[in-house]
Amino acid sequence: MSEVKAVQEEVVPENKQDTTESVSSEPASAPPVAASDKAVPKAPAKAAAKNTEQKTVLKKDAVKTKGQKAVKGKPAAPQQATPGIVNLNEVAHPARKPPLKTKDYEETLSKMQIELVKLQEWIKFKRLKVVVLFEGRDAAGKGGTIKRITESLSPRVTRVAALPAPTDREQSQWYFQRYVQHLPAGGEMVLFDRSWYNRAGVERVMGFCTEDEYREFLRSCPEFERMLVRSGIILIKYWFSVSNEEQERRFQKRIFHPEKHWKLSPMDLESRARWVEYSKAKDAMFAHTDIKQAPWYVVDGDDKKRARLNVITHLLNMIDYEDLTPQPIVLPPRQDEGGYVRPPITDQTFIPEVY
Repeated sequence: MSEVKAVQEEVVPENKQDTTESVSSEPASAPPVAASDKAVPKAPAKAAAKNTEQKTVLKKDAVKTKGQKAVKGKPAAPQQATPGIVNLNEVAHPARKPPLKTKDYEETLSKMQIELVKLQEWIKFKRLKVVVLFEGRDAAGKGGTIKRITESLSPRVTRVAALPAPTDREQSQWYFQRYVQHLPAGGEMVLFDRSWYNRAGVERVMGFCTEDEYREFLRSCPEFERMLVRSGIILIKYWFSVSNEEQERRFQKRIFHPEKHWKLSPMDLESRARWVEYSKAKDAMFAHTDIKQAPWYVVDGDDKKRARLNVITHLLNMIDYEDLTPQPIVLPPRQDEGGYVRPPITDQTFIPEVY
């Protein structure tokens, strides 16, 4: 109510200040009455005039608000006009949730990683072929999410494909050829830390491909992905979104932390300078490749912990799996030594025990 009162007091028009002051019932704002016999008979007339003006003002306010509830003795605040300037960098998200506590985050992540192990066993059992693409702006949280997914999984089943810049030989190949060789076989899941969408992003913005190559990619990419889906591959595409302010904060953190210098490449700095160009390239990419057979799933990456948990939850829900946890394992008894004699410890070279 205090906020409503403040807004109402600020938007009072100049031509109605006298009327509003007459409606106010605070005795501190009224001038003191002189203690004389002549001033006594004039008080009822002033009070009647105030009541008449108050009724008139309340009637006018009731007509203007058209059914809105008005505060007693106060005019209702007028409706504010829609602002004409819109910030294109703002993302239309609901109200921000408070940061997750580290303890709650770790407990939830631990439970989800157990489910990921169950999913892995199901992929092996059913001989599924799963491809997950991680795309998005630099410092949006793709690498951290991939690490949390693969942390408890077998590298023989779940592989990460993070391809470097193409060689001269690869540049002369069919564009998708260098990615096809990393596709999974039956019983495998491959996580692409950036994928063939480099052509629609960094190559397009930085001029690493021609206009014809870019147009051909937009035409052939949807057909290529439909072909993958028809072949039995489960294709899941995630786009990590991050706000301008949060990306700058993470870049500054990488600059001043020695253990994170390797995360900041010249291409990252260039992407920061060409924020709008990358936004336009992303919009064009979505317009051509957000297909029914393989849609894009956008991840709000401003909160790293929530983004990781949300992606893992979504990934688990994308594949209908069952719990194939084996029966409790019983270790067999150890073999008897049978006269075996160990060589002396001095014959072996141990590392220094510094800690």
